[in-house]
Amino acid sequence: MKLKQAFVNGEPIAREAVQFELDRLVQFYVSHGMKPEEVRKNLDTFAKNAQEQAIGTKLMFDRAKELDIAVPEEMVDAKLLQVIQQLGGRDNFVKALAEQKTSEEQFRENLKSGCRVDMIVQQAVSEVPEPTEDEINQYYEQNRDKFVRDEQVLCQHILIKTEGLDAADKAEALEKIKDIRKKILSAGDAGEIGQAFSKAAADHSDCPSGRDGGSLGWFGRGMMVPEFDQASFSMKCGEVSDVIETQFGYHIILKTDEKAGGQLELTDVHAQLRDQLRHEARGRALDAFVAELREKATIEYR
Repeated sequence: MKLKQAFVNGEPIAREAVQFELDRLVQFYVSHGMKPEEVRKNLDTFAKNAQEQAIGTKLMFDRAKELDIAVPEEMVDAKLLQVIQQLGGRDNFVKALAEQKTSEEQFRENLKSGCRVDMIVQQAVSEVPEPTEDEINQYYEQNRDKFVRDEQVLCQHILIKTEGLDAADKAEALEKIKDIRKKILSAGDAGEIGQAFSKAAADHSDCPSGRDGGSLGWFGRGMMVPEFDQASFSMKCGEVSDVIETQFGYHIILKTDEKAGGQLELTDVHAQLRDQLRHEARGRALDAFVAELREKATIEYR
């Protein structure tokens, strides 16, 4: 579905702004467990919501500009330093400015506008109370079915890619990973095997995780390709797998820990629920603030 162009007081909402909000929405839902097929099914709704959020952002920027709130230079300095660090240093920052055809002075002004919006948001939510223990307990009891932990494992792996290799090179890759596995197993006890595995991953793995000793973090069933998934959940902790072939190539896996599935208790999710309820309450306050701004604005869709 193609959205109509939105206008706020005669000014168009940039499609890039809508796309930015859409990307954030999708990322939010994926990080909270939404499957790719569900994302695709709800994409039209997400796009509409993203456009409305972009309109709200525009209204707040316009309100911030109208009020001309004084922004401390140290706040802008802190934001600028954060951006420079995220880009990997000043040289990369200067390069990014050149690519965007903007000056550092203009960039600082943009940051200052963003700070004004942040200050307006803080004002809008400043009187929102913290969630009470009764509210947290009640939400947990009414939604116990949402707080169930799937069985999870913690693994490291080493990958030797085989994509595009002919039979001879693929056979060579297989011998390479077999040799890596043999050397790891000859390292000694479990602790020494773990160290040897991490070093071998850093030295030989074709997966970016090699930089972290091959660590894949915690994952649940169905998150990896079937062959990898089956091996990971059938292994014992501390065990190094046989060579496993997937569509990506040859792997060996070291399983380091596991968590059984089951009901999460309130103590397990208390901090998460407090943050969630606080976020929802502040969201309602901010929605009410934006609704007031909308009433005074002319919103059109053409």
